[in-house]
Order: sequence, then structure tokens, then C-alpha cells
Amino acid sequence: MKREQRYHHGNLKKTLLDAAVKIVGKVGPRAFTLREVARQAKVSHNAPYRHFHDKEELLAAVAAEGFERLAESMIEAAAPAGDALNALMLSGRGYVQFALRWPEHFSVMFDQQEGFQAYPNYAVSGRRAFQVLLDRITAAQQAGRLPAGDANTLALTAWSMVHGIAKLAISGLLPFDSEETVLEFTAVATRALGEGLRNVVSQ
Repeated sequence: MKREQRYHHGNLKKTLLDAAVKIVGKVGPRAFTLREVARQAKVSHNAPYRHFHDKEELLAAVAAEGFERLAESMIEAAAPAGDALNALMLSGRGYVQFALRWPEHFSVMFDQQEGFQAYPNYAVSGRRAFQVLLDRITAAQQAGRLPAGDANTLALTAWSMVHGIAKLAISGLLPFDSEETVLEFTAVATRALGEGLRNVVSQ
């Protein structure tokens, strides 16, 4: 066991996060213990406590990692955009793409997040991901591609749509048989959303 601990030294936290994600994929976000995470990670049953006080803190760290990946997915998806409104729509694609790629993270982030706000890394990463969306809205407003007004309201509207698509997709409730067809549908939906937001009358 000492050899195992030395092997994971310096990367134990990441190893534990990866192990937790694998278990979430099998039994869900709550139906496991830290001892099972240790077993999956092939470390001693006390090893998780070096980084996590309890299972909730571990799950909050998984969610924080998810929000970081979500932010990067939205940024990367929007990189080829030709204008601010297109960047917003492509960010929506990035959101759904993230959910399809990392459904276990998505589940922890949005289905089991109660109490996670107590953990700073979770709160910071969550705000960063939303800020990516908010910045796209603001940029489109400044470019005259969206109406002036409360950017938060427009951001929440956009988020609600793509989150719904993502949730339905990973739950197998959309009538599509591949990731690409889900993303094609997302493109249609986000174009419709973009046109709809352009016609919103400022209060």
C-alpha cells in the first residue's frame, strides 16, 4: 500500500476526482462512500481524507471541475464565430457538447448541488461559467445584435434553453441517435433563440 500511496502522491486529488466520476456514472451522485472512491482509485481507505472532509466536499470538487470544463467548452466552441451573436449561439453548442461529453459532471453540477455553495472553488467556477455566457450577451448588445436591457435576463433565457436541450439529450429523451444530430438540433434551436432575443423589446 505504501508503494500505491507514493505512486499517487502529488496527483492524489485528481485520481480521487476521476474515481468519483466513474462511480457517479455507475450508481449516481449520492449512492457511494469515500471508501468506495478509495477502492476505485486503488489507494488506502484513509487517502481521500487528505483532500476531502467528506463525500459532499468531494462532489463539490467534481462540480467545480465540471464548471471549469463547461466554461472552456463554451469558449472553444465560440472561437470560430464571425460576430457577437454567432458567438453566443456557438456557446450554446459548447454547453450541450459539454453535457454530452461529461454527463457525470453535469449530473453532479445540477442535480446534487445543494450545500455546494459553502465550498469556494465551486462558487468561483460556477460564476466563471455563467460569466462566459453573460459576456457573450453583453458583447452582442454592444455590437447592436441584441437589444439593450438587463443582460442577466437575456443570459438566463439563453441558459434555460440550452440547459433543457442538454438535460433531455443526456437523459435519452430526444429522438436523435447520435451526438452530431443533437448538436445539429442545438444549432437550429440557438438560431431561433438568437432571432427571438433580437426581437425582445427593452423595458
